[in-house]
Amino acid sequence: MIHFQHSELLWLLAAIPLVLGAWLWMRFRKRKALQRFADSEMFDRLIPDSSKWRPVAKIALLLTALALLIVAVANPQMGSKMVKGERMGSDLAVCLDISNSMMAEDLQPNRLERSKRVISNLMTQLTGDRISLVVFAGSSFIQMPLTNDYSATRLFLDQIDCGLIATQGTAIGDAIGKGMESLGYGDEEREWQRTRNRAIIVISDGENFEDNAIEAATQAANEDVMVCTIGMGLPEGAPIPVYSRSGQRTGYKQDRDGNIVTTRLNEQMLADIAHAGNGVYVRAGNVNTGFDEIIKRIQRLEKDSFEETMFAEYESRYQYPLTAALVCLLLEVLLFERRNRKINWQKLLERTSDNQ
Repeated sequence: MIHFQHSELLWLLAAIPLVLGAWLWMRFRKRKALQRFADSEMFDRLIPDSSKWRPVAKIALLLTALALLIVAVANPQMGSKMVKGERMGSDLAVCLDISNSMMAEDLQPNRLERSKRVISNLMTQLTGDRISLVVFAGSSFIQMPLTNDYSATRLFLDQIDCGLIATQGTAIGDAIGKGMESLGYGDEEREWQRTRNRAIIVISDGENFEDNAIEAATQAANEDVMVCTIGMGLPEGAPIPVYSRSGQRTGYKQDRDGNIVTTRLNEQMLADIAHAGNGVYVRAGNVNTGFDEIIKRIQRLEKDSFEETMFAEYESRYQYPLTAALVCLLLEVLLFERRNRKINWQKLLERTSDNQ
């Protein structure tokens, strides 16, 4: 079975029909322009060595070469054998705040969508690490258990919105507890061992009014689980949009006195949580996600052996489409648009048949 290392580049093949259409249009315009000066019979007399099929053959060769070059750049591969390997990595629990304040738009498009992009970018930096997703507001639950299937994790990530939890609030402490649970802490079927290969990443605006998050982070650190935090939002704050069931914005959240509620990033809270969890706090902005320091901390975690796996060892086969493309380009160069009057192929064939 053929596997493409850069399958996303195959979308470039869609440009080939566009190039063909542009060539046909130019050829049509050229023919219309020539018909203004002479009819087809007169044109054949004026240019007796013109050929109808040679330009068609040349563009066919060019388009074929282009298609083969795109396939070669996508690097077709074939699995030659199955190899038994050992997966090494760390365990990460990502706790994502989905309270209503995460809909504030001081980060574009809003805090929640920006957080989801941060998680997606984080997964591109992981190599063999397992990840779990915990969502929280006034309460929390495990959205995605510990896995190394990043594609499945992204599918679950796309489904997250602020309507998943009806109880509003920001219970960061409870979320850290759920993160510990997703890492295996308190599981009766598995014996918990303190190893320095686990981390919890809390992504929130830090408006914590529900529980003692610092105590939860301290308890995690005592079990050798590092707790890092990423602040979403700006210190000056922003109003919280209110939407109808159809998704139309109807205004902004107001307090009992009718004043618009402004939600602000609580950096001090998030920094204290990270300090208690032996981790690091960073603030995400509109331009820079700011989690490079967290990536460095994750990379310094101990790597553990998860399981022995069987995987296919692929071998690249880009040489074949590349060679075919070069042959097509060479033929296109050697093929002239007009017939060579010095070489009469019909007479050569007749002489060959007579000699036989």
